Amino acid sequence: MMGKEELEMKNDMGETAFSIATINESWKMVEDMVEKNSNLLTLKNRYGAIPVVVASLFSAKDMVRYLYQITPKEILNPETEDRSGATLLNSLIADGIFDLAISLVKTYPKLGVTEDINNNYAIKLLAHKPSAFMSSKSFVFWKRWIYDSCIKISKRELEGEKISKGELRRDLERNTMQHQRPSDVRSSLMNFIWKVTKRIVPEFKHIHDAKLQHDQAVELLKCIFKEIPKLSNQQLETIGLDKAIYDAIKHGMFEFIDEIIELYPEIIWRKDKKGRTLFANAIVLRQEKIFNHVFRLGQKQRITLLRHDIFRNNFLHLTAKLSPPSRLDHISGAALQMQRELQWFEELRRILPPKFEEELNENNRTPASLFSHEHKELTKEGEKWMKNNAASCMVVATLISAVMFTSAFTVPGGIDDKTGSPIFLRSNAFLVFVIANSLSLFSSSTSVLVFLGVLTSHYAEKDFLQSLPAKSILGLFTLFFSIVTMMVAFGSAIFITLQERLAWVSIPVIILSTVPIAFFTLLQFPLLVEMLVSTYCCRIFDKSPNQT
Repeated sequence: MMGKEELEMKNDMGETAFSIATINESWKMVEDMVEKNSNLLTLKNRYGAIPVVVASLFSAKDMVRYLYQITPKEILNPETEDRSGATLLNSLIADGIFDLAISLVKTYPKLGVTEDINNNYAIKLLAHKPSAFMSSKSFVFWKRWIYDSCIKISKRELEGEKISKGELRRDLERNTMQHQRPSDVRSSLMNFIWKVTKRIVPEFKHIHDAKLQHDQAVELLKCIFKEIPKLSNQQLETIGLDKAIYDAIKHGMFEFIDEIIELYPEIIWRKDKKGRTLFANAIVLRQEKIFNHVFRLGQKQRITLLRHDIFRNNFLHLTAKLSPPSRLDHISGAALQMQRELQWFEELRRILPPKFEEELNENNRTPASLFSHEHKELTKEGEKWMKNNAASCMVVATLISAVMFTSAFTVPGGIDDKTGSPIFLRSNAFLVFVIANSLSLFSSSTSVLVFLGVLTSHYAEKDFLQSLPAKSILGLFTLFFSIVTMMVAFGSAIFITLQERLAWVSIPVIILSTVPIAFFTLLQFPLLVEMLVSTYCCRIFDKSPNQT
C-alpha cells in the first residue's frame, strides 16, 4: 500500500525496509518491493553499501544470487567513481560466494585491483582466506584419494551453473541412445553414478563442495592476477601486493604463489620493504612447499639465491633465524623442533655457495653464530625435554628388566626335585615362556643403556640432528619390544600353570594382557613414528634428480 517514494525511507540505522527484507530473506516482500520501485536495488545505506552488498555481509547467500541477477550492472563498473562493484566483489569473497565473484571479475576485470568503500582490495582478502584453498585442508588418505581421483569439477559447476536431477537423467538417456564407443558409455555411466552418489552420500557431497570451492578460489585468483602485469610499481604498492604475498606465504597458500608466478613471472625478483623476495620470506616463515619453486627456475635459480636483504642477511642468515611459533607448534617436543631447525639450516647450506657461511650481516654475525644465538633457548628446552623423556622411559625399562631377571629363575610349574629340571620343560608353552622372557630381558636392558646414553650426552646443537633422535628411537623401540615380549611371557606362564585344571581361565587373562600394549601404543608409539619420519623419512625440499 506504500508509495514508490515511501519505500526509499531509511530508519535510524540508515537502512531501508528493502535492505532489511533482503537480510531476512523475505522473498515475497523483496519481489513486491522491486516490482514497485526498482531504484531500491541501487539505493545505498549510510555506509555506502547497496542491498546486494548488505545481503552478502549478513550471509544471505541465496538472496545475494537473486539480487545479483537483477541489480543494474552499470553501477558495478569500476570505470565510474562508484565503488559498489569492488565492495560487492570483496563481500562475495568474504562470504565464500566465489562463482558470482568470478562472474563479476570476468565482466569487469579491473575490480580485482580496485579499492572498495572500506579501503580493501580483493587480493588482500584472498591472502587472508586460507580456508578457501586446498593448502589449508588435511584430509585422511581415503578422502584425499576421492578428492584427487574421483571428483572432477566441470566448467559449468565452476561458473556456478546448477545441474538438476532432470538434466542428469537426460544426460544418461542421451548417452545410451547415441552410438558411442564402449569406453565412452562406461565413462558417461560412471559420471552419472558419481553425480547420483554425491547427492545420496553426505560425506561425498562434502568433499565435492570443498573441491568446488577450492577450484573456484583458484580460478578467481587467475582472473585477478591477469591484471597485475598491467600495473605500475606505484599501483602495486597501493594495492598492497607485497603484504598480500607475505600473508599468503605465512598461511602456506602455495596456490596463491603458484598462480602469481605463472601469470607474473617477474614477481620472483620483486623485493619488499625489507629487501626480501618471496623465496626469502618462504625461508623465514618455513614454508617449504613455496620455497620448492626455486628448484623449478632452472638457470634463474642461482641468481635468485644470491640475494641479500637490507640488513645484509643472505639466505643462510634467514634460515638461521628461529621459526615462527605457528610453525614450531606443529612439531611435538622441543627436541624435534630443534631437529627441524637444523634440517632447514643444513639443507640450505648444501644448495648455497660456501662463501655464504662466512659472510657477516649488519650485526657482524655469521649464519652459524646467528643460529646459535637465535636457538639458545630452544636448545635448552630440547635438552630438558629429551632428558625427561629418557628418564621416564628408563624407569619403566629398569622395572621390566628386574622383573624378567627374577622370573627367569622362578619358572612356572616348579622344579622336579629329582632331576632339578623344570617340570614343564618339554612343553611348547614353556619354550615360548623362556624365549619371550629372554627377549624381554635383553631388550629392556638395551633400552636402559640407550637411555643412559641419552642422559649423559653433551647436547651440542649438532646432536639434535641425528645422534639424539636415533638413540631415542632405539630406546623407545626396545622398550616397546620388551613390553610386548613381557606380556607374551606372562600369558605363556598363566597357560602353563592352569592348563590342566582351569585352562579356560588363561584365555581371558591372556587377552587382558594386551591392554598394557595397547596403552603404550596409543601413548608412546606415535612419538616413535614421528621421530622415525622426522629423522629418516623427511625431505624438506622436493628437488629434481639432477639437483644436489
